Amino acid sequence: MAETATVRPLLASEVTSWDLEADVVVVGYGIAGVCAAIEASRAGADVLVLERTGGWGGAAAMSGGFIYLGGGTALQRKLGFEDTAENMEKFLTAALGPGVDKAKIHDYCQGSVEHFDWLVAQGVPFNEVFWGEPGYEPPADQGLMFSGGENAAPFNAIADPAPRGHLAWTKDKKLGEKGGGYMLMEPLAQTAEKLGVRHEYDVRLRRLIVDETGTVVGVTATRYGKPVHVRAERGLVLATGSFAYNHEMVERFAPKISGRPAATVEEHDGIGIRVAQALGADLAHMDATEVALVADPQVIVRGILVNGRGQRFITEDTYPGRMGQAVLQDQDNKAYLVIDENALEEAFETQSSMSFLRIAPTWVAETVAELESEMGLPANTLQATIDLYNQHAENGEDPFLHKKPEWVKPIGSPLGAYDLRGYTGGFTLGGLRTDLDSRVLHVDGQPIPGLYAAGRVTSGICTGGYASGCSLGDGSFYGRRAGVAAAKQN
Repeated sequence: MAETATVRPLLASEVTSWDLEADVVVVGYGIAGVCAAIEASRAGADVLVLERTGGWGGAAAMSGGFIYLGGGTALQRKLGFEDTAENMEKFLTAALGPGVDKAKIHDYCQGSVEHFDWLVAQGVPFNEVFWGEPGYEPPADQGLMFSGGENAAPFNAIADPAPRGHLAWTKDKKLGEKGGGYMLMEPLAQTAEKLGVRHEYDVRLRRLIVDETGTVVGVTATRYGKPVHVRAERGLVLATGSFAYNHEMVERFAPKISGRPAATVEEHDGIGIRVAQALGADLAHMDATEVALVADPQVIVRGILVNGRGQRFITEDTYPGRMGQAVLQDQDNKAYLVIDENALEEAFETQSSMSFLRIAPTWVAETVAELESEMGLPANTLQATIDLYNQHAENGEDPFLHKKPEWVKPIGSPLGAYDLRGYTGGFTLGGLRTDLDSRVLHVDGQPIPGLYAAGRVTSGICTGGYASGCSLGDGSFYGRRAGVAAAKQN
């Protein structure tokens, strides 16, 4: 049922009594919320977290658990990888644009090593094992991998490649049930509890409450349909997630992913954005999305991706999320993977977290001409693509898209193709515009007094591009900032 209740702010003078009170109130108990709660508590505030579900976790606990960190973290150094904050910044500026917030990326990169150390100090474990194969995430409990195409064209020519996908150590990993995200959230939630952070579950945000000066002083929520008024003496932190499950907002701002939310949770309905917007909050990059291509990267890398015209359009050894964005945004959501029998058999023998996607090709044929006809492509289009690819592949070269030589092999026969049309899904990256202290900015550029935000409710370090770990990365990083800033507000 569509919600019709107003999201416009309520005046504090209209509140006859407060049901709950705290110095700092955090709305949402995912990665941004828990980090905000920890730091606000450590800064001396009495902290209360409001969570609409029955427990902590949010989308973070259901995720793969990557945190994108670099600059020379202890895990990078232990595994023999050199990196600097400047090198990390160079990559992120190129890969996450266009339109990146350069000040925010610089700030994030400069603080990355300290943030990794902080996570470890909270009890988050990282296994000192590197996974160097293609994939969305490691198949087991490996703790570090390339997670953004750092070692693929064009980025390997822009910045020195370094793996920055840091994954919380997960024993007995079960995809979608108990993965790195759960193991990241659990020690953080335990830390918050030890610090005395209070929580109230099954409480759903409805409106912000402001005083006569326009300062945010609390929220109106509901619990089992009954109103709850919560007072925030010092500051309120919004950590309510994206708008990927708000159909109306997706249609308005990011229509290309309409009807295909993925890698998120249904609670991401944009309420935090809407209540802040009703107070005059500015928005940024509302059209930005992360898009997954639903296929096994171990298979993709051994073949070639072609569009509806039978042409290659992206290197197959890059970050698969980058492939998904290219398919949906630039290729009208049409793509096919062409691979020969030997390469497919080799791929099926590898380890992968996506091995459950390994099925038989949609079409198989003895010749390229046959396959082209079966796929319904115009005559000679796929043949021309494969002839040209094979000509250079004989020498281990890909002069057009620059796939690394180790993955460049001529496509032989028999061969097949996977129909990947429509095999994309994603989540939204745009949201509230915030400064480096996680203060929510008004459309006039000034901070809205008393209001802070972090995580996917905001526009973080990603705008046009993405790398796995950036959501949990900037959510946790700026969640900490929000907690400190809110606790210090007078």
